[in-house]
Amino acid sequence: MAFGNGKYLTTGIGSSVTTTVRRAGAFALVGTLALAVPTIARGTRPAIATVAAPAPFILVAVFALYVIDSGPLFELFARPGDRRDGRLYGLAGFALAAAALALIAVRFHLPMSVFAGTVLLLSWGNLGGHVVRALRDEPVVATVGFVAVGFVAGAAGQAAVVLERGGTVGSVEWPLVAFLAASGALLGALLRAVLFERDDPLVMVSVGLLLWLFADLPLDPDPTRIAIALGVAAVLGYLTYALKTASLPGMLTGVFLCLQTIVLGDYGWFLMLVTFFGLGGISTKFRYEEKKSRGIAEENEGARGSGNVLANSLVGLFAVLGAAASPTYTTVAPDVFLFAFAGSIAAAMSDTLSSEIGGVFDNPRLITSFERVEPGTDGAVTWQGEVAGLGGAVLIAAIAAGAFESIGLLGAGVVVFGGIVGMTVDSLLGATVEGWLLKNEGVNFAATLAAAIAAGIVSVAAGVATL
Repeated sequence: MAFGNGKYLTTGIGSSVTTTVRRAGAFALVGTLALAVPTIARGTRPAIATVAAPAPFILVAVFALYVIDSGPLFELFARPGDRRDGRLYGLAGFALAAAALALIAVRFHLPMSVFAGTVLLLSWGNLGGHVVRALRDEPVVATVGFVAVGFVAGAAGQAAVVLERGGTVGSVEWPLVAFLAASGALLGALLRAVLFERDDPLVMVSVGLLLWLFADLPLDPDPTRIAIALGVAAVLGYLTYALKTASLPGMLTGVFLCLQTIVLGDYGWFLMLVTFFGLGGISTKFRYEEKKSRGIAEENEGARGSGNVLANSLVGLFAVLGAAASPTYTTVAPDVFLFAFAGSIAAAMSDTLSSEIGGVFDNPRLITSFERVEPGTDGAVTWQGEVAGLGGAVLIAAIAAGAFESIGLLGAGVVVFGGIVGMTVDSLLGATVEGWLLKNEGVNFAATLAAAIAAGIVSVAAGVATL
């Protein structure tokens, strides 16, 4: 069902494309069974609902595995691997994933609107992506089709459950519905771009659980901010991909993170993140051919992938979620999470600039022993790179101080301190454990985590934030 990276999609013209679109349409119709689950669950006693609610999808899985093994219906749903095995394993996996989410909704109070929205988002979004790709065979265009149709289907599924339970159109929390649908569509597109088709059940469960988390946060998103976030995310995604500063998965990761920072955080959070994405991407292109000749250039012409983007931004995402959950679900004040976020982004900026700019200068020294080593050696630093890294941390600190009055000059110093800690930890880990214990992405994550912890602790110790 996935299409983003071309790992398993049968493309071409004529009958192969028609077969792919028809199969996606058939899966979308099966996904629409999700709208019946809330009615079944509401119309039965709790003990019976545990069995009855997932029953439609369990029946589909049983038929896929034990009944339908040939004929037009088999050909409609069969993927290439299914034809080899004589079983509709793809359909069975899809149905069982939906049944699992239905069971979680009944037993563990996952909102039925989130359940229905997730299943419709993925099944109909997949159809939208394949229809668009049949018209124009480009991964990025197909991804746009998936996100657009998935967004509409996810929002419609959530609203349909509200109406089924006696609500009105006016009672639907449309800003929250839009945020959940957009988040689910972007995450679904990202996972589809990096996973295989057999992992579709994992995609469905992952999206459902994340949207459950978002739905449980004490959110009251502003409609204007939602609209701005969606518009900015779309423009940012286009520019990132068009300028080739990130791969398709990297672009989707960045857009997803930017949406979260605007809605769950504030425009100031977003400005710090997008500054890192922008300058980080430009620095990757800085004297690229020279870095390539030295063997230290980023692969894919400098286009960063999802692993790199996530490694540098995942700690920041956790900080945004922590701030949104505070003080309802955590005893830590939101300001501490703000400093943790700013510190982690300052570290990511510092490390990126120090590596990309410092790497073009000669005579680097190993940070642990200060001996001269070859350019590109893990853990090697140059004074030019260190100055560039310090400048990156100062820039993020300046943005934080300008966007938030609570930070001030002392708080800006705390952010710079966090950035320097992260940059130093990155170099130390590069010189000691990178290559045999951690890969580059793991080192980046550890460095941003160290920076976030350092900035959060020092902000409390300095009195610019309180627990």
